[in-house]
Amino acid sequence: MSRPAPSIDFAEYMATGRRKTSVARVRLVPGSGRIVVNDRDVTEYFSRPVLEMVVREPLRVTETEGRFDVFANITGGGMTGQAGALRHGIARALLLVNDEYRRPLKQAGLLTRDPRMKERRKYGLKKARKAPQFSKR
Repeated sequence: MSRPAPSIDFAEYMATGRRKTSVARVRLVPGSGRIVVNDRDVTEYFSRPVLEMVVREPLRVTETEGRFDVFANITGGGMTGQAGALRHGIARALLLVNDEYRRPLKQAGLLTRDPRMKERRKYGLKKARKAPQFSKR
């Protein structure tokens, strides 16, 4: 038995976004433009307005603000890393909606995963690269 194809009205697009150690699982649903992060409104979750602008950037670039509701679960990292992961996830989900969004998203640099992470600490050093003070005697 084959399952009937979902109607366009209830299309659901899922994607994963990552930055540093943060992982955002994003669900894009046609709606009024609501963004819910870990069961809280985006303005409540990201207290800084700059982070909220970062999150909304893929929707602004593709001119789809107010057309989709975004539901996201984010784990790991700090606030900035989580905002970047959510931005990456939304951009990847928008690609599933329409492949024509690839060019503006790519030009804005929203499809590239930011690989920069904190370097691990090495033994014999105080931090990843900071060595104890050298003394000849």
